[in-house]
Amino acid sequence: MRLVRIATGFSGPAWSPVAGGQRLNRFARLATRVLSVPFGLVWLAPAGEAAGALPECWPPGAELSGDVLECCQRVAQSRRPRFLGSAGEGAAAFAFAGVPLIGGSGEVLGVLAVMDPSPRGWSEDEVQDLSDLAAACSAQMRMRKRFENGRQAREAAEDAVQAAEVEAHRAQRLLTRSELLLRASEDLADTSGLDDVRQRVGDLVSGDLKPVCIDLVLLRQGRLHHVRSPIDGDWPAVPELFDLGSPWPAAQAVRENRMIVVDAPSQAGALGGPLASPAFVTQDLATAVCLPLRGTRRILGTLVLGWDAPYAIGVDERAVLTTLAGYTAQAVERALHLDERVTAARQLQRAMLTELPDVPGLELAALYRPAMHDDMVGGDWYDAYPLPGGVNDEVSAGLALTVGDITGHDMRAAALMGQVRSMLRQADHDHPGKSPDQVLTALERACRRLDLPASGTAVHAHIRPAAGGRWHLKWSNAGHPAPLLVTADGVVESLTQHDVLLHPALQAGPRTCADRLLAPGATLLLYTDGLVEERGQDIEANIERLAHLLAAAPPGIRLPALLRSLLDTVGPREAQDDTVLFAVRIPAGLLHEDGPPRAEAPTGR
Repeated sequence: MRLVRIATGFSGPAWSPVAGGQRLNRFARLATRVLSVPFGLVWLAPAGEAAGALPECWPPGAELSGDVLECCQRVAQSRRPRFLGSAGEGAAAFAFAGVPLIGGSGEVLGVLAVMDPSPRGWSEDEVQDLSDLAAACSAQMRMRKRFENGRQAREAAEDAVQAAEVEAHRAQRLLTRSELLLRASEDLADTSGLDDVRQRVGDLVSGDLKPVCIDLVLLRQGRLHHVRSPIDGDWPAVPELFDLGSPWPAAQAVRENRMIVVDAPSQAGALGGPLASPAFVTQDLATAVCLPLRGTRRILGTLVLGWDAPYAIGVDERAVLTTLAGYTAQAVERALHLDERVTAARQLQRAMLTELPDVPGLELAALYRPAMHDDMVGGDWYDAYPLPGGVNDEVSAGLALTVGDITGHDMRAAALMGQVRSMLRQADHDHPGKSPDQVLTALERACRRLDLPASGTAVHAHIRPAAGGRWHLKWSNAGHPAPLLVTADGVVESLTQHDVLLHPALQAGPRTCADRLLAPGATLLLYTDGLVEERGQDIEANIERLAHLLAAAPPGIRLPALLRSLLDTVGPREAQDDTVLFAVRIPAGLLHEDGPPRAEAPTGR
């Protein structure tokens, strides 16, 4: 598809790069990542608040064809999402998905769209994901309208100061409050979690409103609970939860959906409890205000501010506090939504992690660590399950071992991982006695027949008992980091034999299988690349450090302790990817609970 740069063709003021483009460009970037497409844009309609600005694209500087502009215009005109598997004609055909961005009065502000140079279909999840992102983008644009209103209010206040000195104090107060709301609209627009919301609200109000106490109380399942900031320090010795029907003013604000101002302890006593909320039970406060947090569908909770001296809350102050509560509610609602999605993905992923079987003559241990960023879930997995015997018992039953990594860091990758894991198990049981390479080939054939777009790497192995207390290991490696094998005398071998990774676009070819006879005391370590990959670090050097530590480990150290030590020593400080470590040992004697490996390996960090 040939792309050319275009402008919207509308006259009017353009957004500044900071206030507009870079913020909308973020939604285009998120849309390309979530839907796994190369191009995204936020196109602004003629009636949008940024008429005249260029479309904000991802990647930056991407050029857009007139066909893409026409698709965006049709979405805006119809006010309905469009998900086209093929748009354009001939060699210029492309896949297009666009959702209208709606303003506070129902007007069309623009379109959030993604494009794929190749025709493709759009799943229900992708439709929902793009719609969710469009809703967030619309909210961002509506908040910037309030930002502009606040700027105009500040200019009006400055004019009032110049026009009449007698109004200077009041004008300055209005200016200060307007700046507070401007900062609130910016600072609360990109929060990532509830504790982040709580901390930013505290930072905002501490410089202007100057309350001595802040409490963010959220409603969950009919009860209210406090959201603590990471900098709160020791929490008062009060219950973390309290009932919605309790007499606390914070609960009353939620029940009645209105601002509650408590001016003195005697008034609080008349309401049936101490001042404002349980968080303030140890505070000597003179005034508190409880602001309901109004979400799009329900009341989310209460923002509580308290002062240790009488604090006048007039009409202007009520307006400021109400607007601040509105920004806080939007940030809380977004944080809850993201938390629900991430929690569901993590639960899905963890539910698929295997409970290791008990196998006489073998010791097994596995360790899984998710990425540090909440929005990154992935397709790393490990598995171990009994193997059936061969036809006519020609091959003894044993154990299948797998460590793999499905491409991606989202819920889709976790779901694909679960499918591949189950299909690989089925392939082993449908082909008793077959070697690991034949089982991987059967998995690839099944993925192609079912049109399952699974790509990634894996090591699949079979280990079966042999004579003299030894075990026979066979494995096939589909582009995965090489396993490490350490003998009882500390000699480490990197099992480097490997084939191409798993990918639907790669032509299926014969895979290879290697084998080793493992003696008592041998330990096999399989792992994913999250253990040894770190920005600015040499992956080969990290693998060498890993091998050195593995060789230097006390012979009888328990495998869980060994895996934890390896992860703490070699693994990245800030994990950008999920990590799996899976070890199999043929015990040679008694096990003990020794600490980390005794040798000192160079950290290289």
